Amino acid sequence: MSTGEGSSTSYKSSSSIKPPMFNRDPDTFSWWKTKMYSHIMGLDEELCDVLEDGVGDLVLDEEGTTIDRKKHTTAQKKMHKKHHKIRGILVAALPHKEYFKMSDKSIVKAMFASL
Repeated sequence: MSTGEGSSTSYKSSSSIKPPMFNRDPDTFSWWKTKMYSHIMGLDEELCDVLEDGVGDLVLDEEGTTIDRKKHTTAQKKMHKKHHKIRGILVAALPHKEYFKMSDKSIVKAMFASL
């Protein structure tokens, strides 16, 4: 069997696919943001829940880190980990100057909304 488009061996797992990079072109921004959302959904639908709903009762500093995370419940630790997974994807996909244009870089929901 060939490894063409119809072959299951031609597809990589979504976790091994690099996120779409934003090229700073305003004409393609909406397309990029849609691709980024789809990329995150493909990784884990719970990541999209964090992206859409925020981090619940976690209190984060300006860098998106919780204070005294060792005191968190298991569910809060899971939420914090998912938050940072998305944050890492967004930071990696954005040019440095675009990242610093965001007014709130602490919560991924605010980061994605400000794009």
